[in-house]
Amino acid sequence: MKIDEIKNCCNIELDEISRLKKLLSNSYDELEFNKKTEIFKAISDPTRLQILSLLTLRDLYVCEIMAVLDKPQSTISHHLNVLKNAGFIEGHKEGIWTLYGLKNPEILILIDKLCDPIQ
Repeated sequence: MKIDEIKNCCNIELDEISRLKKLLSNSYDELEFNKKTEIFKAISDPTRLQILSLLTLRDLYVCEIMAVLDKPQSTISHHLNVLKNAGFIEGHKEGIWTLYGLKNPEILILIDKLCDPIQ
């Protein structure tokens, strides 16, 4: 929709549109919006939420997560990679195995608080 169409439709002054644009750009830049979007994408999958739930209990190896969720290694590794890239988890090498744990043990509490007003 063009600015003139918006002005005619909503009866909004162009100065107000400019002011709102400036306020939005001062709040967050495009990179910050993209970063936050990636975080929400990371927790938008049920398997990833299950993995986060499991990791609140204790640090786990991929094979343990595979066994509990009854999913193949490739699937679990993919989800762990998404969670790791989003900053939710970290892995520690122990020989040839990697032990995964939460960076913030309260992440599910934060997710629940976010969802409470919506439900």
